Amino acid sequence: MDVLTRERAKPALPFAGHFRLIDFTLSSIMHAGITDVWVSVQYQAGSLDRHLAHGRPWDLDRTRGGLRQMAPQEGAGAPSESGFSRGSADDLYLMRDEIARHGADLLVVSSADHVHNIDLESVLRAHEEAGAEATVVTAEVGPVEAGHNVVVRTGAHGLVTAVEDKPEHPQTCTVATEVFVFDRRLVVDELDRLRRERQQSSESADTGLGDLADHLLPDLEARGSVMAVPVTGYWKDVGRPEAYLQGHRDLLRGRVDVFSEPGRPVLTAPGPGLPAQVSDGAAVHDSLLSRGAVVRGEVMRSVVGPGVVVQAGARVVDSVIFEDVLVEGGARVHTTVVDSRARIGRNSTVGAEPSATRLREADVTLVGADAIVARGGSLAAGGRMEPGAVT
Repeated sequence: MDVLTRERAKPALPFAGHFRLIDFTLSSIMHAGITDVWVSVQYQAGSLDRHLAHGRPWDLDRTRGGLRQMAPQEGAGAPSESGFSRGSADDLYLMRDEIARHGADLLVVSSADHVHNIDLESVLRAHEEAGAEATVVTAEVGPVEAGHNVVVRTGAHGLVTAVEDKPEHPQTCTVATEVFVFDRRLVVDELDRLRRERQQSSESADTGLGDLADHLLPDLEARGSVMAVPVTGYWKDVGRPEAYLQGHRDLLRGRVDVFSEPGRPVLTAPGPGLPAQVSDGAAVHDSLLSRGAVVRGEVMRSVVGPGVVVQAGARVVDSVIFEDVLVEGGARVHTTVVDSRARIGRNSTVGAEPSATRLREADVTLVGADAIVARGGSLAAGGRMEPGAVT
């Protein structure tokens, strides 16, 4: 996500105004009745601290169990097995002793940069009824999107027959949502076995396990023990600029149903602020305005974050504006993601309307946190402004 994640972990990115990407995963886990939740973030982990609030928004601030933030550390194991991991499977391997000591029968592993409201309780039930050693939740996407994900092929009764990570020419459009259920004992044993094999074939201190789709999932698939459970409802990996903006487009077009499950509400940390204000003479079309936003200009097909001010004469189109941004009079913002506290100067131009319907990364302009686009300045379509930069 380029300049948007220079100073924050990707799960801390906002979605739909005041939600954070991690909210979707934590809410899904909480509604499944899981009370022991470990959050493993290596890059800019501190950017999540205040939002996580020790798990309080998801009733995970408990005396026993609850939310635990797993920080990388030296001295926790052998010298070659400490510090930062090099993928999701490597991360599990580094935590394997903690996982084994906990003693749970099932281990749920989920990424936290996706938008969804997965009924995880039903997934767990399907996993146990099938007697599977591993279960992967899958979604159907387009061929372009499939090439950015782990592609899954299935046979009779949902049995996974092949997994392929980010293939150049996907044979199917069924992808892993990066929500997995594992038999805890099996996965610990398999990680140990794979580590021994990789250690024999390499002199590197790296465990060589990489991501789940590199070795662990293909190994389990070969055993004939991995089941696929299709997701119901909306799911999208929003970990790339064009996918992130497209997710907000889907939201404004009514295609995102994740907030429409009364029994599984998406929970988030509460924030201060008055309701949004639309002044006389302003125009707002097909947009979402967060608390504390003030619109005196024009906003079209956009999501405006908390505390944003769009002055009279300014125009924001097909964009996502993070919190406390100032868009000054006469400014034009199009197909752009503007990070927190940035200032778009008077009569400046940022981004442009794409030439095609399907978004490409080159269409999406990104303005980093605290950046300033000077009065009368411009940033071309697909441009990037580093956090704190001034044009």
